Amino acid sequence: MWVGFQSTELLILTYGTLVAQLCEDCEKDEDINKELDKMGRNIGTRLVEDFLARSNVAQCRNFYETAEVIAKVAFKMYLGVTPRVTFWSQTGDDCSLFLEKNPLMGYVEIPEKRSCLLYSNMICGILKGALKMVCLQVDIQLLQDSAKDDKVTEIRMKLMRRHRVVRTVEKKQKYCVDS
Repeated sequence: MWVGFQSTELLILTYGTLVAQLCEDCEKDEDINKELDKMGRNIGTRLVEDFLARSNVAQCRNFYETAEVIAKVAFKMYLGVTPRVTFWSQTGDDCSLFLEKNPLMGYVEIPEKRSCLLYSNMICGILKGALKMVCLQVDIQLLQDSAKDDKVTEIRMKLMRRHRVVRTVEKKQKYCVDS
């Protein structure tokens, strides 16, 4: 029965069950969206350490490099997909990630009464949490969601603030401070 069962399929089923439970527990879609974002942030703050240990990526010099690493390394590593990074602003501080195939969308049908549900909102939370841990404050929003019959899933990322990293000599710890 479990032959050929992939970890991605387990993720899809588990995530779908989680969202279904939130739909039962919460009356408003906005409350579900907030909870998915909050859960994602908690995951992201822990996942970033695993990512940095396993990926061996160098420190990114700018937000463009950060977005490319997220798309080409992190998404591929954890979700098995590589989003396109596009629609850069002239200032280079915001862009969109386009997922042609959203890996969370395996067996999902969103009821019509849940028209404001942002099914993939946990991904936004994960990115927020992970980027916060590397001293970047980024506004991340789900603009299009293939769960809502959009052709793609679009995640918009806008760099709000970059914090300096200060290392203390005594404890060799990193601290983020406003720049």
